[in-house]
Amino acid sequence: MKIVSVINYKGGVGKTTVTANLAAELAYRGNKILILDMDAQASLTFSLMTPDYWDTMVKEKHTIKSWFDCISQSEKVMPLAELVLRPEKVNNYLSRTDGCIDLISSHLGLINVDLELATLLGGANLKQSKINYLKVHGKLKGELEKIAKSNDYDFVLIDCPPNFNIVTKNAIIASDQILIPAKPDYLSTLGIDYLQRSVKDLINEYNEYANMDDDCDIVNPEFLGVIFTMIQIRNQEPIRAQKQFISQTKRNKFDVPVFNEYFRENKTIFADAPQQGIPVVLNGYSNGTHSDIVAEISSFVDEFLERSEG
Repeated sequence: MKIVSVINYKGGVGKTTVTANLAAELAYRGNKILILDMDAQASLTFSLMTPDYWDTMVKEKHTIKSWFDCISQSEKVMPLAELVLRPEKVNNYLSRTDGCIDLISSHLGLINVDLELATLLGGANLKQSKINYLKVHGKLKGELEKIAKSNDYDFVLIDCPPNFNIVTKNAIIASDQILIPAKPDYLSTLGIDYLQRSVKDLINEYNEYANMDDDCDIVNPEFLGVIFTMIQIRNQEPIRAQKQFISQTKRNKFDVPVFNEYFRENKTIFADAPQQGIPVVLNGYSNGTHSDIVAEISSFVDEFLERSEG
């Protein structure tokens, strides 16, 4: 089981679109996928289930917020597996394959969880503070290890919030690999460098404490690379203004590899897909441009699998 965090400091870069379509294509190819939506905006959750269903059946007891609430309130934490749901519409589509998509949904109140978790990081002395640090930041890692033993998921994809709070740090520490969606513009690519440094500092700090505890393993997530999104195409290639930032990033400006494939911009089909509950890559389009988009996503997944398994 590979655990992949999908993250960028900058919001609005297509992070949810990448996660949903990556999960859908992997499942279509026969993989069993678990998605954790850890972004308080819950965009990925509402791309796979209706807000009405979430409101009546999910929000009270079956979101990742419920799990973090137990931690922050020092209550017995339910197994993460109890929060897993199987979105009906997309899985009906996938029923002709051996794959599936399961989801642990988000909650709009997740944005407040970080402050509550922060109260657990103190301690009467330095040693106790370090023990609390490992417990708080490594909790998700431990739960996903339990899921790995009891389920046969091929990939866990974590849709992270666009910040570096305790929730995000739990995701990074639990991950084997990190995928960075980015628009080819100044602000989105600027965040790549900050993210890389933040991850490095987090891993060094966590491992320093883990080396003091025989029950904790060190962690070392790798960067799979940057996948560029919202590409504007002219004459069968990205427009000049975007090519500049793609080229700069490919020249290892941030020491992070770049995927050759990309997600081109098409506000119509990418905006409509969440309402339908079926990611774009699973739709058959007669329109040539739309078919090209599906082919590009499929090629990205080929590249993702090659890097992930390499």
